[in-house]
Amino acid sequence: MNNRYFYIAALLLLPAALLINLGLMTFIDDEAIRSLVALEMKLSGNYITPTINGEFYYNKPPLYNWILLLFFQIAGYIDEWIARIPTIIALLGFSGTVYYVFRQHYGHRTAFIHALVLITCGRILFWDSMLGLIDIAFSWVMFGLFMVVFHEFRKGNFWRLFLLSYLLTAVGFMMKGLPALVFQGITLLVYFVYQREFKRLLSWQHLSGIALLAGILLTYYATYHQYNDLHNVFSTLFDESVKRTGARFGLWETVVHTLAFPLEMVYHFLPWSLMIFYLFRRDILQLLRKDDFMVFNLMIFLANVVVYWTSPEVYPRYLLMLAPLLFGVFIWFHDIHAAENSRVFRLLDRVFLALLILIAASSLVPVFLERTQDTPWLYWKSGFLLMSGATAVVVYLQQPAQRLLTMIIALLLLRIGFNWFVLPDRNAEDWGNQCRLSSIEAARIAPEKPMYLYRDTELQMTNAFYLTNTRQQIIHRKDSLQDAQAIYILSPDQLPAESYQKIGAFFYRHGRGSLDLGMPLLK
Repeated sequence: MNNRYFYIAALLLLPAALLINLGLMTFIDDEAIRSLVALEMKLSGNYITPTINGEFYYNKPPLYNWILLLFFQIAGYIDEWIARIPTIIALLGFSGTVYYVFRQHYGHRTAFIHALVLITCGRILFWDSMLGLIDIAFSWVMFGLFMVVFHEFRKGNFWRLFLLSYLLTAVGFMMKGLPALVFQGITLLVYFVYQREFKRLLSWQHLSGIALLAGILLTYYATYHQYNDLHNVFSTLFDESVKRTGARFGLWETVVHTLAFPLEMVYHFLPWSLMIFYLFRRDILQLLRKDDFMVFNLMIFLANVVVYWTSPEVYPRYLLMLAPLLFGVFIWFHDIHAAENSRVFRLLDRVFLALLILIAASSLVPVFLERTQDTPWLYWKSGFLLMSGATAVVVYLQQPAQRLLTMIIALLLLRIGFNWFVLPDRNAEDWGNQCRLSSIEAARIAPEKPMYLYRDTELQMTNAFYLTNTRQQIIHRKDSLQDAQAIYILSPDQLPAESYQKIGAFFYRHGRGSLDLGMPLLK
């Protein structure tokens, strides 16, 4: 069967897989932070100094908040769907970049598979592609940095190498801070030492790149300094970078994490991470020496992953920029094992077939579950997925050359089923949705009155976003109940009931408690 039919099928399924019910689930805390910072920029008119509840926010520079704000302005409203669209665009850009780069080395088919393998790995397909977070966009930028270093080095164009890579470092820094500098520093040092060109790191070309980075960052922080002192900015950025390392957690937790890390990453990046078994062969170094680009991919992956491998508190989304480096190696060795018809290849082939059969069979589950009976067009949706999954199984058996593409299509079908059946059921049972609804309802109480956060009351980020977005008013913190016409957010444990009149309440997610809305009873 012609490759084109598989490409068309995958591209037709991709929008449905990524967009259906994208805005259904309540923000998690990190999503709420990103959108709340962007919203407060809009409400305050200050786009330079990020704030949360009117207080300076130091954990991340503002570039991603500017991107979110641009989408909010274009849409004319703010909600979960709009906040997550930049993630989808960044993911498509990321996979498009993977396709563009790998096509130069291995042709259209391998590049297409690689791009879709990135999208359909478990961590992205069933988690990060659903969230309005920085990490996919940041990973796209860092992957571009890696590719610039390799390709410009190979061309001998060191001016472009340093200028472009440091420009991307600046973009990454303005999204996420110091990790961008770490990726740039490790990549340049390791690759230039490997190529025996360390002296190039002492050249004017390198200094020009550093100057470009410094110029961009100094321009922003000089502007920032007009609004706020810089001391807390840099100390917080540093703390954000080191707080997840062994320096904080100690030797024992670091050792445990180091041992568990490979297994955890294999789990998060299933099913494609199973291809790691392709690397267990005696002649791996001999084969790798035949392809400089594969050597680069594996080298840069190993050099940069060490930072996370030795840091106990690491989320898989922090490693997304490294995933296509390793996936590229996996796919390269997959073709070698397929040509050899090796034992490992035959075993993984059976594992993928079993997974394919499970995906097809899972399409019937919603028909028999009581909790999914109210799904609109239940039988049509289940039937479509069942027929499509069964077709994929047949094609997998009859078209050995197209098995990776068939597996990709099956995973996209699985995500569509997840969107149709799992997300609505999960949202209906989600305590976070109750927190969202109660926060929106509370925000609509007396919208003409100002609302404040009383003293050290902890307002969780999800609540803060929904309250602020509904009222279109920044919720500042106040130390006293002096405004009889204002509404205060406070904990019932903070004050005696006779000191304020309770006019509402809302639930918060962590701890499953509630906060009161009260108006002071002044004597």
